[in-house]
This record gives sequence, C-alpha cells and structure tokens, in this order.
Amino acid sequence: MSFFREVSRAGRGRLVGVYEETERCVRAVQSKDDRFDGWFFTAVLTTRIYCRPSCPVVPPKVENMRFYPSAAAAQAAGFRACKRCRPDASPGSPQWNERADVVARAMRLIGDGVVDREGVQGLADRLGYSVRQVERQVQAELGAGPLALARAQRAETARLLIETTTMPMSDIAHAAGFSSIRTFNETVRAVFALTPSELRSRVRGGKRTKSPGVLSLRLPFRRPLCPDNLFGHLIATAVPGVEEWRDGAYRRTLRLPHGHGVVSLRPEPDHVACRLSLTDLRDLAAAISRCRWLLDLDADPVAVDDQLAADPTLAPLVAAAPGRRVPRTTDGAEFAVRAVLGQQVSTAAARTHAARLVLAHGTPIEDREGGLTHLFPSPEDLADLDPETLAMPKSRRATLLGLVSALVSGDVDLTAGGDWVHARAQLAALPGFGPWTVESIAMRALGDPDAFVATDLGVKIAAETLGLPTSPAALIAHATRWQPWRAYAVQHLWATGDHPINRIPEEESA
Repeated sequence: MSFFREVSRAGRGRLVGVYEETERCVRAVQSKDDRFDGWFFTAVLTTRIYCRPSCPVVPPKVENMRFYPSAAAAQAAGFRACKRCRPDASPGSPQWNERADVVARAMRLIGDGVVDREGVQGLADRLGYSVRQVERQVQAELGAGPLALARAQRAETARLLIETTTMPMSDIAHAAGFSSIRTFNETVRAVFALTPSELRSRVRGGKRTKSPGVLSLRLPFRRPLCPDNLFGHLIATAVPGVEEWRDGAYRRTLRLPHGHGVVSLRPEPDHVACRLSLTDLRDLAAAISRCRWLLDLDADPVAVDDQLAADPTLAPLVAAAPGRRVPRTTDGAEFAVRAVLGQQVSTAAARTHAARLVLAHGTPIEDREGGLTHLFPSPEDLADLDPETLAMPKSRRATLLGLVSALVSGDVDLTAGGDWVHARAQLAALPGFGPWTVESIAMRALGDPDAFVATDLGVKIAAETLGLPTSPAALIAHATRWQPWRAYAVQHLWATGDHPINRIPEEESA
C-alpha cells in the first residue's frame, strides 16, 4: 500500500487523524506530494511561514515543523502564508465533501459565504445548533472558529482580486467582504506579510482584466482527474439557455446571493481554467465554491480508486480511467426540479422539458461571450406554475408541484449545509419520489459520495454486462464493498455504455 493511500485511509474518519500523524505528515512534506495539499498545512517555527505539503522550497528540519488542519489555524497561531506555494489557494480538504456531520456541513456553508452574509448566528441557525455548540465543534477540529475561517477565505478572495484585476483597493475590500479598508489592510498584511499595494506590484507581466466583474483563475485539484464523464455528463444533459459547450469549455449561468453570474470551465492537465463574469463581486467566493462543488474538485481520488479497485469487477474500469469525479450541480433546488422532469424519460426529453420551463419562468440575462440567455427558475419563480402548461403526465405534474411547494416552504433543504439523511427522508415523503429520484438528488445535489441509484437503467445494463447482480436488492448487497464511494462506482458503471455523458464532444462550439 502506498504512503498516500495509507494516510487517506487514516483520514476518513476525522481530519484530526491526519494532521496529528506527525511522522506521516513529515514524510508527505519531504516527498513534496501535491496530493496532500489541503489535507493539512506545515508551519515553520524559524521563519514563521506556513506552506502546502508540496512547497518546492527545501523542507525545514523536522524539529521546526508544526502541522495545522486549516490555513486559518496557522494564521491564528501567528504564521503567514508562503509567497511561493500560496497555501491559501490549495484544494479544499476532501473531508468536508465526504462527511455529513455538523462540522462538515458548517465548512460547506462557510465556503458558500454564509458567515459573511449572515454571521455566525446565521450559520448556527442553518445547522440547528447554538452558536456556542458550533464554535466549539469547529474550533476543536479545525483549530479555528467560524469567524477565523471566514476571515481566511476573505483574505484569499482579496488576493485574487488584487492580483487579477485593476480594481481600486477600496472596491476590492468591499467585494471581498471586509467591513472597512483598515480591516482589509491589516488582514492582507497579517496573512501575506505584504500590503495590498505590494501584493499587486509583485505580479509582473500577468494578465489583469479590465472588464468589470470578469475574472480568470485556475481551480486546482488532486490528481488524477478524468474529465471525460465529468464534463461529458454536464454537456450531454445541458439545458439550452442555461448551459452550453462552447470553444472547449462548459459554460453556465449562476444564481448567486447578491446577483447572478456566468462561468466558463475548461479542463486543463493540472487545473480547471475558470472564467467568471459576475454582476456583484461580493459573490466571488460563493461562485468559486459552487464551481468546485459542481466539478467535485476537492475529492480524494486515490482513496476512492483504492477502495473500488479492490473489487475485481471494477478494478479494470478504475485502471482504465482513474480519478473519475461525480458531476454535481451549482444549485440543489435546480437539480431536484430537473430530476423530476427527467423521471422515466430520455436525456433529450428531459432537456426539452427543462428548456420550456426556463423560457417560461427563468430570469433573462445577458451573455456577451456566448449563447446563454436565462437563469434556471428558482422555486419561488415556479410557485405559481400552472400545471396545465406542463407537457407531462398528471402524476409527474403533481410530483413537480409538490417539490416546488416543499422547497419554497423550507420543508426540504437541499442547500450546502443540508443534512443528507434528513433530506432523503424529506424527499421520500413527497408524492412521486422513489429511490431513483431520491438517490439521484442525494448524489448530485447533496453530494453524498455513497449515494447509489440501484434502479437506474444504465446501472442495470452495466451490471448485466459485467456479470453483477441486476436486481436492485442483490446489487445493493454487492455494492456494500464499494462503500463509502458508491456514487463514484456509478460513474464507472455508466462509463461502460456508449452514451454522450461519457465523453467530451469533439466539436468546439455550442
């Protein structure tokens, strides 16, 4: 077993199990393995700098190393970010997308900007805990409280804007979520050991956008990454007007807290190129977080592949395409509506139904770089939907209306901090929601890595082809050996068929 797999297995329970494994952390730093980036951070006592495990500088002496579970914890201990490896821009820890406990849910919400918008009280309200309980649990595991974690995120947002735009510093401070210029200056200086002006002057010869609200950045990920099914699925199921494939990039509209945006995502060998056009730059952190979630970029592919390859049936599939990700969504409510529209119909028919809904109820937007025309309608936009306008069976109309009502009332929570178990129960209680719909939403909207669509036609066909059980009960029993990564097993099963979701189109236009 490789060292990385050994650490990955050790870290599946609690993140503290990784960064307190001093010997393993030291070996990771000495090997400069970038797959550990985001799992933990290395601080150096002599320089008072913290780095990624893969930092290219000569590793410090072991006695001078200290390890922290988050950038915020290292900052709180008085260390500043390395100017060379930029640890604040590491991939996120895979733990927050693999777990459903309160700390993982809190981290997903903090990443979505909830603390900046609603404060710690708003975070606690969403989680159903008291502020004290949330602060205590987050502090115990991350080494920093929600406010410190949000501050670290604001610093990273500020750095992006400082280095990639020509915006005035006062506008950057506002867009990054700082309450004042003074706080902005103090935070940037404390985290990066440079003033905002000095940070900008270090970027020489780089491209800075002068277009208001437009940003180009790189989204890092842990290797390996197989883009075929990830982008192929999003492109094959794209809703006209909301999503498109243009010039080698997947593009879509985004509904964000302060406005809307358009994002272009292009797979590259060592990153995903991201181009964001935002109506309000305060949405930058949330937009990046949702794009990373959409593409499952914070996954731990080595741990996933190691588990799935232990099954001789899946081993050849994993070897042929390591690093498959689960294509998700940028909006849980949107995907739930689309899942209902796709019940018992083809991919093409589901796209047609969704496109009609978008034209009738979506919010029009302007896209100067492509053919996107609308935001997908929110549950509130569909609250007064006339069922007679829907070209589908009455039973499915009732299912859609029931879902919309539950989303508007808050009886179903599909947000970043939603409880996976509770959400499943909420969905299953709605009329017309069977195992396929519930598990599809759990897999792609909630992001549960163990969601499993045993009744899916593509999964059944793949099971028969591979000699696996085909009845849902027998297949679920066999799939226990794939836990906790059954959603990733589904991607490999789907890939056995000749379907557009399994490949990126060759044509370079929409």
